[in-house]
Amino acid sequence: MRTDLFDFELPSERIALRPIAPRDAARLLVVRPGGVPKLEDCVVRDLPDLLQPGDALVVNDTKVIPARLKGRRIGRGDTEPKIEATLHRRIDGSHWLAFARPGKRLDVGDVIRFGTEGRVCFLGELDATVQAKGEGGEVTLAFTLDGAVLDEAIEERGEMPLPPYIASKRGVDAQDRSDYQTLFAKQEGSVAAPTASLHFTPELLDRLKARGVTVHIVTLHVGAGTFLPVKADDTAGHVMHAEWGTVSAETADALNAARRAGGRVIAAGSTSLRLLESATGEDSVIRPFAGETAIFITPGYRFRAIDLMLTNFHLPCSTLFMLVSAFAGLDVMQRAYTHAIASGYRFYSYGDACLLHRANI
Repeated sequence: MRTDLFDFELPSERIALRPIAPRDAARLLVVRPGGVPKLEDCVVRDLPDLLQPGDALVVNDTKVIPARLKGRRIGRGDTEPKIEATLHRRIDGSHWLAFARPGKRLDVGDVIRFGTEGRVCFLGELDATVQAKGEGGEVTLAFTLDGAVLDEAIEERGEMPLPPYIASKRGVDAQDRSDYQTLFAKQEGSVAAPTASLHFTPELLDRLKARGVTVHIVTLHVGAGTFLPVKADDTAGHVMHAEWGTVSAETADALNAARRAGGRVIAAGSTSLRLLESATGEDSVIRPFAGETAIFITPGYRFRAIDLMLTNFHLPCSTLFMLVSAFAGLDVMQRAYTHAIASGYRFYSYGDACLLHRANI
């Protein structure tokens, strides 16, 4: 499909730079597909009343690491240009894939020094060698530290990798260390938050469970590729970056049992949805899964695992807006976003949410 079909005008003032407090006070647009889509303005704390006993809610327990590192290239000439690297996928104990800016200032064999102060690094230095270069500024970095020591060094020096549309408007600060982490965060490895789950509070979870809604955990480590724009004129020309995830046998069995009993599976966010769709066969049975997924969902995709989706409002022409358009229908989502913009909904990672019912296609 043409990429420009997923474009829309978004006023800059609609971009949320901070989350609302409390988290479940965010607005919630309920979208029910149809000839004329039914749109209902609610708030996130209404979610228990919008779901049914026996429904199964799936959340992602990945934890965001402070994956944005700032440093300089050393050892080549008199100049030491500034380099920013956003780690996005761990290869092993000392090697990471990262997006580097400006990537054109780096060659294979160059050394980047990230910071000169720290408690764990030998002589206060964290160095990495560029082992390979890919497209779009992607590099393979070999760090001088390994394992838990490297993790601690990254924790000391790194910044939370806020999306560019927030970081370009204000500096990253200490508050983001908690704001950009979900209630479920446990498994370290993401460089972006599963933002639909940012809306949950302990009180909301208690009310969901009292309603008879079960909550289930999966893990998908979100990579920085989620921020990359779709540059191709046609969706067929876009390549997704792989992300690693797991669905346990216990979770798969519980979700299959819930559906057999007439319950619905609700994905909290695109990460949970993409992982579960990757773990589900053509027979609509969810199976245990451990590995990488690069699934790219666009209109025409037949959903097998998910009945409803809780998600935030996304960028124009992004893979995420393409996904929700596949789930609820492109025309439906265009009307829903037009309503959201006119009604003052807050967009993107720190913004409001919508609850999407799957289109009957």
